[in-house]
Amino acid sequence: MMQVIHHPQEMQAWSRAQTRSGATVGLVPTMGFFHEGHLSLMRTAASLCDFLVVSLFVNPTQFGPNEDLDRYPRDFERDIQLAEKEQVAVVFAPTPELMYPKGFQTEVQVRQLAAHLCGKSRPVHFAGVATVVSKLLNIVQPDVAVFGEKDFQQLAIVRRLVADLNLPVRIVGHPTVREKDGLAMSSRNANLDPANRAAALSLFTALQLAQAQAGQGQLSTAALTVLLEKHIHSFAGTTVDYVSFVNSETLEPIEVVDEWTVLALAVFVEGKAGKVRLIDNGFVLPRQRG
Repeated sequence: MMQVIHHPQEMQAWSRAQTRSGATVGLVPTMGFFHEGHLSLMRTAASLCDFLVVSLFVNPTQFGPNEDLDRYPRDFERDIQLAEKEQVAVVFAPTPELMYPKGFQTEVQVRQLAAHLCGKSRPVHFAGVATVVSKLLNIVQPDVAVFGEKDFQQLAIVRRLVADLNLPVRIVGHPTVREKDGLAMSSRNANLDPANRAAALSLFTALQLAQAQAGQGQLSTAALTVLLEKHIHSFAGTTVDYVSFVNSETLEPIEVVDEWTVLALAVFVEGKAGKVRLIDNGFVLPRQRG
C-alpha cells in the first residue's frame, strides 16, 4: 500500500528504516500534475531500487517575481491516483512551511552552470532548484535519483551539485518523453491554448531543422541561430527567450557544432491565461550516448 508522507522528519525516518533493513531507495523529484513523462521516470527509477519515493512539491523558491507560480497546474488527488498505479512506495508531499520553516536562510548555488541558458532570464531559478534538490536528497537519502533530460540544464546542475558536495547518490538521466507530434511532455502544456498547439511545436521542429542543416554541413551556430529564430517566429504567438548551442558538459556557448553540441531552446507561447514558457533540447549531431 502506497503511503503519503508530509513531514520531512517522518520521511527521513522511513528512508533510514529501509536502509537499515538492507533495501535500496530511489527518488523521482517532481512538482506534480503528472503526465506520461513523470510516469516513465517512475518506472525507470522503480527498476533501479527496492522502494521508490516520489516527491510532490511545487517549490516556491525556484520561481521569480512575475513568473507562473500561481498558475502552475496542480491536482493532488489525481497525482496520488496515478502514483498508486505505479511501483511507488511513498509520495513525499511536504508543504512550503515544512520545507522552509521560519528562520530558514540557507541557499545552495552552482554558479557557473547556472549562469547560462535559463539562468540568464530566470536569475533566482537554479538557486531554488539546487537548494530544494539538496534538501530532498538529504531528507529521502536515496541510493539513486532519476531526472528528466528535458530539463537538461537542471540535470547538469544536479550532477555537479552531487559531485561537489560528495553526496552518496547516483543520478540517472531519463530521455525526454514526447507527445505523438513531438512536443516535449511538460506539466505546463496544460496551460497551452489548443488552438495554438502548432506554435508549441515550433521548438521540436526547430530542433529537427537544426539537425537536418548540420547533417548537410551547416555547422556555424551563428547561421543556425538566425535560421531557427526565423523559423520559430513564423508561428503566431511565439517569443524566443533563447536559441543556444552549447557544450553538453560545460553549457558554454560554442561557435561550431560538434558531437558534444546541444541545442537548447526556450520559447514563450501564448496560452489560455497568458504566456507559457516551454523548453526543449537535443544533441545536434548523432553520437553515442553514454
